[in-house]
Amino acid sequence: MKSKLLFIWLLFFVAWYAPSPAGYAEGSQVVVSATGRVLVKPDMAEFDVVVKSDANTAETAVSETAEKYRAVQSQLRTAGISQEDALTASFIVSPRWEWNPTLGKSVLKGYSARHVILVKVRKLERIGQAIDAVARGGGDEVQNVNFSSSRYDSLRQDALAEAVENARRDAGIMARAAGGHIGYLIEVSVNEPSIRVRPRLAGVAMKAAPLSAPTEIAPADQDISVTINSRWRFIASFSK
Repeated sequence: MKSKLLFIWLLFFVAWYAPSPAGYAEGSQVVVSATGRVLVKPDMAEFDVVVKSDANTAETAVSETAEKYRAVQSQLRTAGISQEDALTASFIVSPRWEWNPTLGKSVLKGYSARHVILVKVRKLERIGQAIDAVARGGGDEVQNVNFSSSRYDSLRQDALAEAVENARRDAGIMARAAGGHIGYLIEVSVNEPSIRVRPRLAGVAMKAAPLSAPTEIAPADQDISVTINSRWRFIASFSK
């Protein structure tokens, strides 16, 4: 009877003492952050076109802006930009107030209408033609020219794979320097990818741009980078 009780007690002790998988995960670890980066040449672009008018009445301001809008859209069609790639981003009609020092208050001077069109250029070589078309149509401003790549998803995956490989390499170096080696991957998380754009065209007043020569825009390459945080099992090397 005593032997049986002793055997049961030993089983309980072994079960209590044996480390769980979670216990292993909470043991010695190597924590590494790493970044993967891919250089990409943009092949698409988008920009905002502003058409606006000031008038004594809101109705006149809206009517004049609508005429500019139709003219710009017509010219965009000739440049190969479809209606689906030249949609309204915003439309605002607002009063114009001006401070009158004699009266000591702001007085109504008229109304402004502002229509913003988001233009997408799916073939980058056409961006100059698209901007020139906006100028011919009477557009007032081109703003926020941004460049992108149609291969973004696949390039992001490449950057992600490179980040994991960099983390594995750095973790291995750190583990060897500490007298061991890395084991299985415990955890990995990814930060939101970022695109670093080297200088972009922020805005152009179309009336100041000469139309005698075609517009040329040559965007610089961009970096797509992905950063990960990882934790690896550290396995110590024991020498006799």
